[in-house]
Amino acid sequence: MEKKLEPENAEFLDKVRYILTSEERKIFLELPDSEKENFKEEFWKRRDPTPATEENEFRMEYFDRIERSNELFVSEAIPGWLSDRGRIYILFGPPSFRETHPMGSADYSILYGRCGEVWYYGIFPMVFIDQTCTGIYRLVTYDLSSIRYLNLMYMHEINLAQAQAQQTILGERRFFDFDWNVKKTLVEEDKVEGMIHIDVPYANLWFKEEENKLKTTLDIHLELKNEKGIIVWKKNESFKVETDEEKLKVNKRKRFKIEIPFVLEKNVNKLRKGKNRIFVTLRNRTGGDEMKKVMDFNI
Repeated sequence: MEKKLEPENAEFLDKVRYILTSEERKIFLELPDSEKENFKEEFWKRRDPTPATEENEFRMEYFDRIERSNELFVSEAIPGWLSDRGRIYILFGPPSFRETHPMGSADYSILYGRCGEVWYYGIFPMVFIDQTCTGIYRLVTYDLSSIRYLNLMYMHEINLAQAQAQQTILGERRFFDFDWNVKKTLVEEDKVEGMIHIDVPYANLWFKEEENKLKTTLDIHLELKNEKGIIVWKKNESFKVETDEEKLKVNKRKRFKIEIPFVLEKNVNKLRKGKNRIFVTLRNRTGGDEMKKVMDFNI
């Protein structure tokens, strides 16, 4: 899916790699191109520490650190912001204290005479080793056999610190998301039948209370477009979801499953030759949450 991204969208995904959650990544890749700009705006809004101001201070600081990393770590074989030192600099900022150990120095026991740097954030050290003294540094969480004083606890602390630094979303983290797939059940020369499966986590739904029940309605709009963008099939469906508080507590990790059949009987041969796409829009009437997705559909 990444290979099909437009250059500007691929660049966005690349640049936010250190703070993009797996959930956000999945949603971004599944969105139609027309919705990706809205996603980018929302991505930064969710991280804006002062939404009332015109500037997004978090976004500005993030890209400033990328630029600064490229300036500071020019010795790396890759752009500075993609190096281990660049990653730590972007996530944590400049260290409170930095020790450098050039070739031949033996004043720091962890390095054992190798070239390296130790960055301190408070009293917590981040150790980088340049095994060949050529300016390419690696954060030492990967090679315990040659680093006598680094142990599993140290690795755990580094991983924990990085995980905390990557939690950049402010406030509510709930996404209105769903999974879906399309299965063909019959393929003939002039006819194609199949089923569209949509799974919506109960935890993602907003309900309203009516007569001691929790209720909502999911509206689904589906379109199949040929390679020219012409709609060759579409369908609208609504599904009522009803539960109560006790059932919701039990089912909050489960999914509301939807099946929508489709039959294609016109211009099937033309669809076989082109690149077709299925678009789906799912809307939760309670709360107004909406999500759009797209996938390729070949016959």
